[in-house]
Amino acid sequence: MFSNKHLIYIFLAGFLVFGCKSTRTIAPGEKNLNLSTKQVVKEHLKQTPEFKTLASRVRIDIADGEKSSGYTVNVRVEKDKQILLMSTPISIVKALITPEKLSFYNKLDNTYFEGDFKYLSDLLGTELDFQKIQNLLIGEALYDVSDRNYKASVLEETYVLEPKKQLELFELFLIMDPSIFKLKSQQITQLKTFRHLQIDYLSHQEVEKQVFPEKIKVMAVEGEKEMIIKLEFKSISLNEDLRFPFSIPSGYNLIELK
Repeated sequence: MFSNKHLIYIFLAGFLVFGCKSTRTIAPGEKNLNLSTKQVVKEHLKQTPEFKTLASRVRIDIADGEKSSGYTVNVRVEKDKQILLMSTPISIVKALITPEKLSFYNKLDNTYFEGDFKYLSDLLGTELDFQKIQNLLIGEALYDVSDRNYKASVLEETYVLEPKKQLELFELFLIMDPSIFKLKSQQITQLKTFRHLQIDYLSHQEVEKQVFPEKIKVMAVEGEKEMIIKLEFKSISLNEDLRFPFSIPSGYNLIELK
């Protein structure tokens, strides 16, 4: 059964996932570990995927402390505009995110939510907005990468990018695959509050001559609490004409997320 807490987890996870039909898993290739920071950033930015719409079905497994659950969801994305999430096989739960707000409703208990990104930000321990969520979805860094602000080093046959001067509120590290110049991991740590967010891209795939994540593992830690989201991609299509139907039914009760 969908609890509102699990719904938020699925809602969040749905923004992080996609696979593709007619895809090819990318095998490890030749590694180039002799590039400057400017060259690494340039190669990485060249791999930014371009699309108008994206549709996907994915299996999501969530472990929250001693509790675990699994769901299958459909995700539709209109780039830079909206993301729609629907539970399967029937749309018991629907969620929509736009640059302005996030919304969802649950047919099981006739409840709905409309509001800002604060709850999702608190859940993962870092400030989120539409652009950051979309970046997570396509395997891009949450924060803009620039050779003017970052420095690169080599560690265990990967490039490690970090700000030339770490921010006061958190430390940021980007681990990059030197063969395809896509992220293997992005890690955000808030030492003062004992919070850590780690997004690992376990494998990548080629879709219409572009590189996308294939498997993703998200780990959010706060003190002794840990939540892990694993994603198994089933199918996706790019650049199809998609509908984004979303309307909160009348008579549903507004809830607050705490």
